[in-house]
Amino acid sequence: MVLPLAVAVSCKSVEEKTELFDKTVEEITSKYLGELRDAENSGATEATIDSMYNAAWDKVLTLSKKTIKANRNNSLAVEALKQIYSVLDPVELESTINSLGKENQEDEFIVSLKSLISAKKAAEEGQPFIDFEVDSVKFSDFVGRGKYVLVDFWASWCGPCKQELPNIASVYEKYAGDDFDVLSVAVWDKPEDTIAAAEKLGIVWNQIINAQKVPTDAYGIEGIPHIILFGPDGTILKKDLRGAAIEAAVKDALGR
Repeated sequence: MVLPLAVAVSCKSVEEKTELFDKTVEEITSKYLGELRDAENSGATEATIDSMYNAAWDKVLTLSKKTIKANRNNSLAVEALKQIYSVLDPVELESTINSLGKENQEDEFIVSLKSLISAKKAAEEGQPFIDFEVDSVKFSDFVGRGKYVLVDFWASWCGPCKQELPNIASVYEKYAGDDFDVLSVAVWDKPEDTIAAAEKLGIVWNQIINAQKVPTDAYGIEGIPHIILFGPDGTILKKDLRGAAIEAAVKDALGR
């Protein structure tokens, strides 16, 4: 599919441009989903399916970036950025936002992205932990108190979160002691669901429940599970840990 540069230059109104942009994204998505169904039915390999996804996403990414560049001073730039902001690294995202016109700078979505970028920068590896409080329980009651602490931001409804729990449990069983501990922080979840799931899934380490958006706003977390290893003084050592990388980071930090 040839990307329609008309989205960027030839339509007369912002409304027409936006309609064409949305239609093109929908066409790319529909074409990909159709090809995906055919590939799955024919027994395509995982690598082939991944390649198809990447090809479709590259089209959306390229189209969105061109559209933003050509519409910096109107609302279409904001709509296009909504399609891709989550995959842009903080540096590129900030640069893209800074390129927008004055009116777009005041858009509610753009203002929220600026806050997200600030939070992400404050929560980079090497930065000190950010304290927060939930129902009179402080994050600093557990972190920055002389132990390495593995913190799992999760929710009971989150499938990938549940998949990581055995890895976290294994690390807890092997390493918990005077110099290491684990903390689960339940976000975007009903407290009663968290409590029930924690009991069912065997979460026996420390927990903060009913945190909702407090920690995710503070740390610029957009998706869960989000697993961070903090040092004894609360420094962020490793983040975005998954699978075998969880134990590897803990083992390396503890030196054993």
